[in-house]
Amino acid sequence: MHSALGLLKERRFLPLFVTQFLGAFNDNLFKQAMVIVVVYQIYNNPQYEQSFTALATAISIIPFFLLSALAGQLADANDKSKIIRIVKTAEIVIMVVGGSGLLLAKAGHTVIGMALMLTAVLALGIHSTFFGPIKYAILPQHLEEDEVLGGTGLVESATYLAILLGTVLAGFMKVEHAVIGTLVVAAIGWFAGRRVPPAPRVGPELKINYNPFTASWRLISGTMHIPRLFLAICAISFFWTMGAVLIIIFTPLAKNVLTADKHVATLLTALFSIGIAIGSVAINSLLKGHTSAKYGPASVLIMGAFVVLFSILCKTWPPAAVGHYYGWLEFIAMPRALLVIGALMGIAIFGGMFVVPLYAFLTTTVTKDETSRTVAANNVVNSGSMAIGAAMVTALSHAGVTPTNMLFVVAAMCPISAWLAQKLHKACD
Repeated sequence: MHSALGLLKERRFLPLFVTQFLGAFNDNLFKQAMVIVVVYQIYNNPQYEQSFTALATAISIIPFFLLSALAGQLADANDKSKIIRIVKTAEIVIMVVGGSGLLLAKAGHTVIGMALMLTAVLALGIHSTFFGPIKYAILPQHLEEDEVLGGTGLVESATYLAILLGTVLAGFMKVEHAVIGTLVVAAIGWFAGRRVPPAPRVGPELKINYNPFTASWRLISGTMHIPRLFLAICAISFFWTMGAVLIIIFTPLAKNVLTADKHVATLLTALFSIGIAIGSVAINSLLKGHTSAKYGPASVLIMGAFVVLFSILCKTWPPAAVGHYYGWLEFIAMPRALLVIGALMGIAIFGGMFVVPLYAFLTTTVTKDETSRTVAANNVVNSGSMAIGAAMVTALSHAGVTPTNMLFVVAAMCPISAWLAQKLHKACD
């Protein structure tokens, strides 16, 4: 099935699609609300703002590094729909903790509020660690082989549309309304998760290794010896190293370089999410349902060119008057605003085109009883790469490197990603 949208009519796909969409929406509604409160209400120092964002990013990826191996084993050894129900129940509790932190921070109880918010960020990382392998690995069990790329593209594009909606609403909602929203969405996600069809264990019974270090090592070594998996995971990891840098610097860059208010920062983040969603769907149409890295090298090189353009436009951006931030109408009225938006969309669209086929490789290269562990192995390596990205931003920030110059670091990594994608394409011919 090359028309992936037809899957949205299917019970075997729609409940999973809705569940993961609502989870991604909620995650980003909370995190964006937290970042806005910290950047625009608590701190008034660019270095502190960027350091906090880097800290929150690092905390959110620690569970991926430590627990992905266990998550992958549990998903392959049990009914994946049962794990989904457990995870969605935990999300309700997490949102109670995070919402309490947001309310306390806004009320001026900064220390305890930030502690609760970061606790929720850590818990959301654990939540995503156990749900992440399932949302991709369950697809080969419920979909036909020629539907997996389309299903992966829909999941990926929906994830970024969820980021879009969560981000936009967080920027325009009052904190109190955001807290209520996260609880309501978590409850709806819990009901949707209960509609996901069973996806029982496939293959022989699996003995679980609960040691996070030895389990991770065995998981990675058992996966990375397969050439195209090795190359796909390396390419995805480079992509998310770049992604970590972009995620960390973006809101402080919008505030301190583009001198824009929180609404502009929110809408620019939303446009970025739309771009990735467009790229995710477009690549499925180009490849016609066939899993291939054919367009990977060109996509990531074009993405790098847009990163350079975006950095140059930011460097030459005329700042607002001291003590003033551009509102949305003021921002759009600036002579180079459309170029800034176009460059940002270009980064996102070609980034989406690059990464979606790589995820499809993870679930179509191995047997169905190994897919969760394969995705988990990818998550371990990705989390390590994102941690490197977060550490890189922190170190460069303390060394006095500006966010606009950090963008050149991202651009410099694109040719490496293109080389890996080219090698992957050749390995699969």
